[in-house]
Amino acid sequence: MSNRQVERHAEQIREKLPRYGSVERAAEEVIRDFEEVMGELPDSVSRNIAKASELVRSSLEEVEILRPSSIIKPRNDWYQGPQPRDRHWPALDGYLRHIKRWEDDAVDSIDETSSEVVSLLGNPARRSFCCRGLVVGYVQSGKTANMTAVIAKAVDAGYNLVVLLGGMTNKLRSQTQLRLDSDIVDRHRELWELYTKSEEDGDFIIPRNGAFTMPVPGRAQLAVLKKVSSRLKQFLRTIERTQPKILRELKVLIIDDECDQASVNSAKSEFDMTTINELIRRIIRSLPSVSYVGYTATPFANVFINPYPAGKEELDDLYPEDFITALPKPDAYFGTREVFGDEPDDPGEEVESGHDMIRLIEDENELDRLRPVKAADNDNFQPVITENLEHAILWFIGSCAVRRRRGHAGRHMSMLVHTSPRILQHDRMADAIDAWLDRHADDLRTGTGPAFEALSRVMEQEYERVEPYREQHESRPPAAELLTELNKVLEALQVVVENGESERRLDYTGDEKTYIVVGGAVLARGLTLEGLSVSFFLRTSSQYDSLLQMGRWFGYRQGYEDLPRLWTTPDLADRFRQLARIEEEVREDIQNYRTHDLTPTDFAVKVRSIPGMAITSAGKMRHAYRTSISFAGRHVQTIRFDHRDDEVVRGNWKAASRLIDTIGSSRFVGVTSHLATEVEVEKVRQFLVAYDICDSHLNLKKKLLLEYIDKQRDYLSTWNVGVILSEKGELSHHDLGGLGKVTTVNRSRLREPKKKYADIKALMSRSDVLIDADDQPKSVKGKKWEDLKELRPEGRPLLLLYPINSESSPNPRRKGEPSKTREPLDAVDDLMGVAIVFPGEASSGGSYYSVELDVPASEDLDDEDFVEMADEMDEAELINE
Repeated sequence: MSNRQVERHAEQIREKLPRYGSVERAAEEVIRDFEEVMGELPDSVSRNIAKASELVRSSLEEVEILRPSSIIKPRNDWYQGPQPRDRHWPALDGYLRHIKRWEDDAVDSIDETSSEVVSLLGNPARRSFCCRGLVVGYVQSGKTANMTAVIAKAVDAGYNLVVLLGGMTNKLRSQTQLRLDSDIVDRHRELWELYTKSEEDGDFIIPRNGAFTMPVPGRAQLAVLKKVSSRLKQFLRTIERTQPKILRELKVLIIDDECDQASVNSAKSEFDMTTINELIRRIIRSLPSVSYVGYTATPFANVFINPYPAGKEELDDLYPEDFITALPKPDAYFGTREVFGDEPDDPGEEVESGHDMIRLIEDENELDRLRPVKAADNDNFQPVITENLEHAILWFIGSCAVRRRRGHAGRHMSMLVHTSPRILQHDRMADAIDAWLDRHADDLRTGTGPAFEALSRVMEQEYERVEPYREQHESRPPAAELLTELNKVLEALQVVVENGESERRLDYTGDEKTYIVVGGAVLARGLTLEGLSVSFFLRTSSQYDSLLQMGRWFGYRQGYEDLPRLWTTPDLADRFRQLARIEEEVREDIQNYRTHDLTPTDFAVKVRSIPGMAITSAGKMRHAYRTSISFAGRHVQTIRFDHRDDEVVRGNWKAASRLIDTIGSSRFVGVTSHLATEVEVEKVRQFLVAYDICDSHLNLKKKLLLEYIDKQRDYLSTWNVGVILSEKGELSHHDLGGLGKVTTVNRSRLREPKKKYADIKALMSRSDVLIDADDQPKSVKGKKWEDLKELRPEGRPLLLLYPINSESSPNPRRKGEPSKTREPLDAVDDLMGVAIVFPGEASSGGSYYSVELDVPASEDLDDEDFVEMADEMDEAELINE
């Protein structure tokens, strides 16, 4: 009881702090309030208020903001966290904890990361400043929560005009304004002057007086703009009409949400600018004191902005020259690791495969019934409810019923259907789903008929494929026990269409909603689908950033992490799996450069290329130079194999055998695994030339490996070569050179039907990297790769060979036992896997260079990419103005 009272008193003290300025005076006011009601305070209450005072005082002590994930220019520290007189952050903090009921850890994390961002802004106490930065988050990870916290703290610290560029559609802008109003503005409405409203037609217009007003101490002005030229022009005109003495007093924070969209200059010529890019640059130039912060989950375009553009003296571009910071992934975030798995300590661990949530649609005939094959078919094409789409709808209805049983009746629930970018197809798909629901709703309500039998089967199958892994997941009744909940789901269920022309659109205001949302490009970026649990997603893209932004199924799924499902094509799932790793590499680069005290103008974030895909649009990549990727400090491994190609499989085994004999089998020492030291680079190179890497290994190419080794030949002149063997593995079918038959390792494949290659997910165990290390830790569990590599001989590259058993059952000691995510390798013969550990530091390697690009020509891009480009720029304005 005492702890709860202490927390309550602490909240009362915080509420009074802005008015009284010190913890002591605020606590005295709390005591005075109590005494007016209760008379003399009992000793227990006095003690609790004293404890509460100490709790508040400790939370307000100036802290050293470590900035563990930020690359910054040298600067004078000016922000040490929230202060006693702050009003907006304490109100937001209390709102998140007590009204929204967010977990304390989540709010604490937002508090910490937002303080880091605010500390990187320009100091509003200075007469003038110009600061440009970039914040990298995760798709649907709560970037808006960080933005709102940054706004609250920045205003508390002295910023008095906040401008938020909130997407390119009325829906996105309105959604963003609603969030800011509820989280910040409504907490102290009297302290805000609003230039925009939350209604869809509430965008910025030139004020009646034609200019911004003189800021009032303690108050702030707010504008949430759609990122289209007409609104930006009006905003710029308002600045130009504002008196200089007022402009000098404005301390402006511009937050650019989804800053890789439209803000980046994609004009063909260095000397040209796209309209939106130019307007943002002119707005920044016209303000004496301004901090511009871009937020995105896909920073590829932003890190390719030219830091030194032509005519810089006339108009700076938006390169984040002052800071780049990467937000940590929240603990409760449902992201790529949950869907696609993580790299395990031991490749034999099945848990690394992720949860079995992806349902592949492989039948081309079925796909042809869901979307037009080509653009010319659009007018006459009528989509149908196929077997997979029916399963997805049934699972959504069933999962909503389960969520209601788990106590989620007061929460929004959504399903996404995204099969085509074309507006006509959205309406026709929504009509088809409505017709299906009309036909089958009665059976589902009464628990009878074929539709209910199908629902029961689907729920039973889905329960079995993803087991409960949290306590909340244990509530999984069969369909027959959910009739009450099913009736409520069907009563609440609406099919809506979300695009630039629809009249039956999303609206999460008011009571909780249950939606099946059909839509196009607007669903592929920025727009939050509340309570999303099922995605039926066929739309693809040939650009990294567009594809990753389509991952609306990532986000927070508290209490129903076991229920989300994604129906998609094998190709799309495959691209997402590989992009997830490339996205992580960008964040790792940011951390590596921070470790070495580099600034955004000392380095360029590297982005690895995937043949046949563009990192971002060609116009945004004018300054992405072609160069070879540096493998310094990295490890690479073959995880995909042409396992049914007899010539490739046996050729790789022969190449490894020749390497063993060229080195000399007598030089390999070790009881289980074997190691040869001080091997000449030429022998390793000859092996790699002969070794065939699977073409489906989109992120590992022999050409790049050989090119890097050749350029670093002096540094990589001497290698160690290891052969990783299993103590209890099956003997190989063939001799491995002079070593004879060796015990093979077991590497089963991911369960992905109809793939021509085998994906084993991971080849290396963390302990393998220490085969040539003098000091061996007792355990590698939980240790990072970088920490283990530091134990290796300095400057010595390591090549590892992995003889892989051709059968490789998922459970080699209990053959035949089924696995949910794995299946036997079933190769034509034993495989040879390869891993290389390169010495050096991952941060080395050139200035302002990215990887060698393999961008498809315009004729190689599909129709949908061109539709998307039009959506991003021109159509967004035409539709919404």
